[in-house]
Formats: sequence, structure tokens, C-alpha cells
Amino acid sequence: MWTLSIAIGALVMVAVLAAAAWGITTAGWDWIPAWVAGYAWWVPGLYALYAAAKTAIAPRWRYKVHRWEITADMIYTRTGWISRAWQLVPVSRIQTVDHTQGWLERMFRVATLEVQTASHAGSSTIEGLDADEARRISEELAVRAGELRDDAT
Repeated sequence: MWTLSIAIGALVMVAVLAAAAWGITTAGWDWIPAWVAGYAWWVPGLYALYAAAKTAIAPRWRYKVHRWEITADMIYTRTGWISRAWQLVPVSRIQTVDHTQGWLERMFRVATLEVQTASHAGSSTIEGLDADEARRISEELAVRAGELRDDAT
């Protein structure tokens, strides 16, 4: 899903850049320097090379570094490419648990689980879960959060 998502975004961007390059080279605008018009097609070409590399590397790297775990009283998530961020969310502090599915996620039968606390920094997102597992986890966390809710503010 991540590969297709990046590829779709890259194709749209290459199309926009190619349309701009076509417009620059065929419009006959005198205010555009000749060297810009001469190299206009380099921009979509270089971006296409970058996008191809990103499409091949980013999803696999993301799969290797992003992790999550849910225990009886804590949700652990790890994200980051170069610098890593570990996030611990106590189940007792959960305010809402949402699972969402975009059109691309529905195609691959996966979902995104969003756990929100009163603190923005305490909120956590887990992407790419099996849709049924995301639904089960969200229901389970909502029940556990209700049981563990304490009086702290």
C-alpha cells in the first residue's frame, strides 16, 4: 500500500512538472530566460528518477523501522527514519480510539489506528494494520481505557 501511495503521488507530480515544462517550451513566453526553457524538461526527468528511488526504498525502510506493541497498560510505537522516536501512551490516559480506512487502505484491507490522549504529544498512530485487527484493537482499547480511567487531570 505504501509503495502504491508513493507511486501515485509521484506520477501526479511528474505529470504536473511535465505540463509545466511543456508550457514553458511551447508557450513562447519572452520573459522566461532561454536557459530555463532549454532545461525545462530536466525538472520532470530528475524528479522521476528521485520518485523511482523513493518508491523503491521508502516503503521497505519504513516497514523495517516502524514498530508498535500494545500491552495491558501501555501502547508503544516507534517511528523515524534517521532519528527514531519512541512513544509510550498509557491506556489509562486514552480519550478516543479511532480506526480509519482510506480508499487505498480498503483496496489492501488495512486500516489506520489512532489513539488520542488529552496531550497532542501523547497521541499515537499505527498505520497498515489488518482491518479486522484494527477494529478489534480499537474496541479492546476503548473498553480497557474505560476500565482503567483514573481521576487524574
